[in-house]
Amino acid sequence: MTGLLLVALLVGLVLPLQAGINSQLRIHVGHPLWAALVSFSVGTCALALVLAVTRIGWPAAGWVGRVPWWQWTGGVLGATFVTSSIVLAPRLGAAALIATVVTGQMVGSLFIDHYGAVGYPQQAVSVGRVLGVALIVAGVALIQYR
Repeated sequence: MTGLLLVALLVGLVLPLQAGINSQLRIHVGHPLWAALVSFSVGTCALALVLAVTRIGWPAAGWVGRVPWWQWTGGVLGATFVTSSIVLAPRLGAAALIATVVTGQMVGSLFIDHYGAVGYPQQAVSVGRVLGVALIVAGVALIQYR
């Protein structure tokens, strides 16, 4: 479990970099949507290269027809996040952007866990979990309103 938490921490460390890099890219391409498209295109090429190098096989035939509609929305949500961060990063700064995003993730996660939505194990909302989110909200306030 500690190794998984370390990987999650490292992923979290690069999110502010991604938002800043994509915001700077926007300056050169002229619009947040173009910057997001370029970013996703580079990411798609990187994933294709990793798949080729690792020789991971193709998905089983007919998989497209078996995917529930809502599982296709992940890409839209990712594009929304990336585009929003391109616009918000230069206005909010890295700390306020990421702290606020994390707060939104935590509030959403409480509901997702409580109902066991989208494949997560069901975990009831508790006083401790709500208090944890409240502390994160307080942290956002401290970061934003120095």
